Amino acid sequence: MPLPPLQHWTWQGEEGIFAVGYRQQPTEGQGAPVLLVHGFGASSDHWRANITPLAEQQPVWALDLLGFGSSDKPRSRLADEHQAPDSVRYCFDLWAQQVADFACQVVHPQKPLQLVGNSIGGIVALRAAQLLSERGQAPAQVILLNCAQRALDDRRAALLPIWERWSRPMVKRLVRQRWLLQPLFRTVARPLFVRQVLAQAYPSGANVDQDLIELLLRPAQQPGAVESFRGFVNLFRDHMAPELLPQLELPVRLLWGAADPWEPIAEARRWAESHSCIQELHELPGVGHCPHDEAPEQVNPVLQRWLAA
Repeated sequence: MPLPPLQHWTWQGEEGIFAVGYRQQPTEGQGAPVLLVHGFGASSDHWRANITPLAEQQPVWALDLLGFGSSDKPRSRLADEHQAPDSVRYCFDLWAQQVADFACQVVHPQKPLQLVGNSIGGIVALRAAQLLSERGQAPAQVILLNCAQRALDDRRAALLPIWERWSRPMVKRLVRQRWLLQPLFRTVARPLFVRQVLAQAYPSGANVDQDLIELLLRPAQQPGAVESFRGFVNLFRDHMAPELLPQLELPVRLLWGAADPWEPIAEARRWAESHSCIQELHELPGVGHCPHDEAPEQVNPVLQRWLAA
């Protein structure tokens, strides 16, 4: 189904002034507005099967996080590097600030906003909910679709196999190097490699089509794309869902593709048992990391029900 037209917003953030891409689908429905936050390597286009159905009952926005999609892709600056002109530290606080500012300046919600995030977009949504709550504009709820568990964070290193723990210092030194990341990025930003990754992410194979390949590859061909890649692969210590969830005083719901090879359903179940803010966990057997695009016929009705509550 066709996506609404791509628009751009000028974001004056703490790190600079940037162009941010987004899509907006108006509605005659009276439901509370929804803001969709994509995962790593994706964009607002990844909600191609969800925006129009969700907009039947409420207005929907989807934005491109800085460094992804059609948004600007400034030079990366790691935590211990000196600040250079037009550089940013890609991190969850940066993206959460972008989402919170977008909500306040573009969405202007008359009813409490509802945030929906997939993969790393889930972490962004949780952190943005905190920021909005601090501004007195707490969202009505946050819905996480296969939220990133961040297995490579330093605080989870003890859970890694011994060989990964042994090689970790060397890997961390190597992924800082632009001379190494540039050819690596050119390798991963190719149709064959993307198809191989999607074969894991979409275990049923549903909706892995040429449009999906193109929407993932198109932003990767733009200047600066390797910089956001560098920023992300160096996030070895940043926000994690189990630390953010106890701090939220608003409902959180989990929708999980149970066949996700990267974010195990067992961890989602532990979150649901451990955090009182989580109201519901809905599992989708046989579905992977991007349930909204792999199985929209299953996901959209659940989202519509939750978003109408």
